[in-house]
This record gives sequence, C-alpha cells and structure tokens, in this order.
Amino acid sequence: MPDARPRFPSRIGPYTVLTALDGDATSTVAERRCIARSGAGDRTVVLSLPPSGADHARWAAEAVTARDLALPGHVRITELGTSSDLPWYGVEYRPLLALPAILGAYGGPLPEHTVRALGASLASSLAMAHARGVAHGGLSPEAVLLGTEGPRVGCFGAARVAAPDGVVRSGIPWLNSVCLAPEQQSGGRPRPPGDVHALGAVIAYAATGRPAPETGDLPRSLRDPVSRCLSRDPAQRPRADHLAEDLAGATTAAPSATVLDVSAPIPLPGRVIAALARQSAALLAAEIRLDPRK
Repeated sequence: MPDARPRFPSRIGPYTVLTALDGDATSTVAERRCIARSGAGDRTVVLSLPPSGADHARWAAEAVTARDLALPGHVRITELGTSSDLPWYGVEYRPLLALPAILGAYGGPLPEHTVRALGASLASSLAMAHARGVAHGGLSPEAVLLGTEGPRVGCFGAARVAAPDGVVRSGIPWLNSVCLAPEQQSGGRPRPPGDVHALGAVIAYAATGRPAPETGDLPRSLRDPVSRCLSRDPAQRPRADHLAEDLAGATTAAPSATVLDVSAPIPLPGRVIAALARQSAALLAAEIRLDPRK
C-alpha cells in the first residue's frame, strides 16, 4: 500500500492514518486523501485534506457546503474537522480508486461501454447539482472515485479554493488545467457550463488514457459529445442533463437522464474489480498490524 508517512501526520482528528489513497499523485490532486482507522478500530474512513499551498479557510468552507448539500453522486461527507491548522473531512470507506488509478489497474483506456456509463452517471450527478443552482467547480479525473457501488465525485469547489473570482487560476499545480474551462482559468466564476467542459475532458481521458487527446483518437460515438463539451464558448456546450441522456442511450433504457440512478454501479472490467479487492485486502492486513492486541 502507498506509504502515507511523507505526506500525512500519523493521526488526523480521532483517526490513525493507514495509507495514502493516491500514492505518488498526491501533490497533483486537489485534495490530499488517505485511508484511516478510528482509535477504537470500529470505523475506517477516507480522509481528505487541503492540497499543499491552498487557502485553508476557503477549502474548509467548500467542505462545509459539500456536506450540507449532500449532492447525489458526490462523496457523502460524514464528519468535518475545521481547525484552521489542518481542516479535513471524512467519508465512510468503501474500496475505491481514483480514475487514473483505475486506468492503471486496467492497463489502459477503459472499454467504450464503461466510459459511456461513467459519463452518463457523472453527467446526471452534475445535472442534479445544477438544478439546485450549484456548480461543482472541481471535476477532473482525480476527483472521480470509482468502486463497485458506482462513481462518486470529490474535490468539490477546487476552482473556488484555488482563487477567488476575478483572479487568474492557471498554473496552480494541483488544479487540473485541462479540465478547467477557459473562462475559469481567467478568473471567471465557476458555473454549470464549466462543469460540462470538465466532464468532456474526463470522458476523453477515460476513453484514451491521455489528458488532452485529439478528437480523432476518441471512439467514434464519443467524438461529437466530447467536442461539444470542450467548446471554448460556454453557450455551445450541452446541458448536463441532455448529455446524460445522450450518453445513457447506449447503456440504459431509462427514458430521461433525470431518472438515472447515480448510486447504481457501472460495468467495471475484471482487472479493476481485482484491484479494488487487493486494496481491501491490503487495508485489512494493515489494520491487523496496527492493532496492539495482535
């Protein structure tokens, strides 16, 4: 399991850190994430902390907002530590990996039907947020966590954490520049069309294994929706609910994106499921080694 010691304190709140979730990629993710165990040994959680150099107050404010909104398809925050020295939030542990690690476990780009199902689920999650007047503002491959229970989105508000509106956001190491819409890079307020741009970049990455592929490198059925998502003109990008319906057409009989079950699992290749099982087994072994009674 990835060694968490160089990047995390041994204890965060009431939890003992077991391992880093993102391995060596921690410095390029909009949240530092680790898996930890309660002192009594009865709870295992994924903890998220601000990235290096981020404004702790803005990060904590976004975490509070994400907890209060409890958006479907997003990570469900169960507790918060809002100390200005080291704010953090926790979610219940389930075997999961960030999308880059999923591609690493599979050995390359995901199958087209898996990419379409993933895109439809993420688009539906964004659509429900947008219907409540909320922009996620932080979608990227690193923000997408996949397990057998379906995708969940973290890193809520990363663009807002990076800089307030009106301040240029380009060049920040932990903010994915490919996913950040042009209007947000120049300091524009995160809005729903920016989330759709980010989703287009995520779909392209999942389908090719590269952060900014040429349109011709995408599977034919994904070229048009991804191109529209990545339009430099926000007005030319599709709405998230329309995109969900488009992508779900080949994967579900649901008549409308508004009724897609974002909590439902998506089809994962066997190698990915095996990697999730290895994570769970390694975590159990780590917990046993840390148990003073053993």
